[in-house]
Amino acid sequence: MKPAPFDYNKPASLSLAVSQLSETSGSGKIIAGGQSLGPMLNLRLARPNSVFDIRQLEELRGIQSDADSVSYGAAICHVDFEDGLVEDATQGMMRHVAGGIAHRAVRNRGTIGGSLAHADPAADWVNTTVALNATFTVLGATGRRTIAAPDFFLGAFTTSLNDDEVLEKITIPRLSDEAAWGYYKICRKKGEFAEAIGILVVDPIRGYARAVMGAVDAPPIVLDDLARSIAEAGTARDINLDQVVQQALPDANPISLRHHCVALQRAIQQVYPS
Repeated sequence: MKPAPFDYNKPASLSLAVSQLSETSGSGKIIAGGQSLGPMLNLRLARPNSVFDIRQLEELRGIQSDADSVSYGAAICHVDFEDGLVEDATQGMMRHVAGGIAHRAVRNRGTIGGSLAHADPAADWVNTTVALNATFTVLGATGRRTIAAPDFFLGAFTTSLNDDEVLEKITIPRLSDEAAWGYYKICRKKGEFAEAIGILVVDPIRGYARAVMGAVDAPPIVLDDLARSIAEAGTARDINLDQVVQQALPDANPISLRHHCVALQRAIQQVYPS
């Protein structure tokens, strides 16, 4: 199939893109890498009247950093993280995650902002930004606002972005030199969508610990109590992960429960091997 007819626009600035988007009364769509919206257009799952191409806007490809965090423009491609072309605030975690997204052809064009705005529950960046306690800056007709990553994702393919808002940048708190992270996802084969994602991030200098279960047909599940318990004990040996996963996913089938338990366990083992 091919897309339904739409007007293609290439605004010269982010402010112009927001202005034009606000005039569509919700019938416009933003496109950057096109790795999510493109297939939806072809399958006619999305039928916007107007599409606004922001891929080449330099405003969305910049990086701002200070002692506490790094802010990444929403149009930075996955491959830029994978190849180390941008600063990594996370002691290698973002580079690792980017290198596991789909296939190289997708990573060459797909953008971090596009993945987040699409909000696929199985997407790597969706779960990673929640695990890292990122904040998102969005620009709309009424101005800018910031949204914490866990509050940005409302459900599968659903975010708190308003119809006239564009994701502008993603701010990631820096992990200290003593921080450790584990990231594990289960796929049927390399490049396919994840069946389960497990993440653990521990930074003793910041007093930060977070565990996340992802690819759950809903926003990422945050398990801060579990993460703190593991960080304080220095091991998960005495924790019943099967019970934790069962409580987090009471309606999941046995196979899904097992996948999520294994993903979480292996992420934890990357941080605490014993």
